[in-house]
Amino acid sequence: MADIDDIKDGKDFGLGQPQDKQGFYLKGLANYDWGIKNRMSRIFNPKSGRTVMLAFDHGYFQGPTKGLERIDLNILPLAEYADVLMCTRGVLRANIPPSVTKPIVLRCSGGNSILSELSNETIAVDIDDAIRLGVCAMAAQVYIGAEYEHKSIANVIKLIDSGLKAGIPTLAVTGVGKDMARDARYFGLATRIAAEIGAQYVKSYFIEEGFERVTAGCPVPIVIAGGKKLPELEALEMAYKAVDQGAAGVDMGRNIFQSDDPVAMIQAVSKVVHELEKPEKAYQMYNDLKA
Repeated sequence: MADIDDIKDGKDFGLGQPQDKQGFYLKGLANYDWGIKNRMSRIFNPKSGRTVMLAFDHGYFQGPTKGLERIDLNILPLAEYADVLMCTRGVLRANIPPSVTKPIVLRCSGGNSILSELSNETIAVDIDDAIRLGVCAMAAQVYIGAEYEHKSIANVIKLIDSGLKAGIPTLAVTGVGKDMARDARYFGLATRIAAEIGAQYVKSYFIEEGFERVTAGCPVPIVIAGGKKLPELEALEMAYKAVDQGAAGVDMGRNIFQSDDPVAMIQAVSKVVHELEKPEKAYQMYNDLKA
């Protein structure tokens, strides 16, 4: 058994040497079967190896938050510009027309709210319904260091195991409690745990210090969460720094749908993520589209 009193932080992450992808364009996924790799290839653009996911699953614990009061009015106009839509099954059936062919990442954890302990979640979607909906991935929160850490890890393991039987990948989403340190040590721990239990990709947060160590230490792709609403230029700078330091894309919500011009913003974000456009030029593009 590991001696927790003698754990030493990792030092040599081989930052100048990319992980061997073993013949598949996404790291850590070469040895999965066709179904998993096909779905991941729909999520991550095979040319750039990256993705722009549009997250609007916030209502499952926040309710009708700003920008998500009306999914049909606020989100549907953005769908054509996103690579992937991330939402709950209730919103998917109620608001997203079946003629929309964008890949769906389905929020599969729930059972909490902003009025309760966020880490106390359960699996809220049966694998049969995920199959019925034709989703490309299932997502659940993992709360490392929180009160219900073990339960959240067990939730993700359950999704991974059921997903492997059906050829559906699992996205582990790192949840951070208000009292937790948002640093490289924490995110390195959380993302590595998610990958070690078998998540095919991980959603985490960008940090200014040590993010390249977080991505290097995670053997599967990481996409960053947009987090709180930032000024547009700052959000574009965050996206650029993240992909430059090893992220495989973004899963943005508020920094797109709460923007002054969400349609312009999602196009600017895509320019940064897929073409590595510098933030200043992407911001000019945003302003031109907005005008």
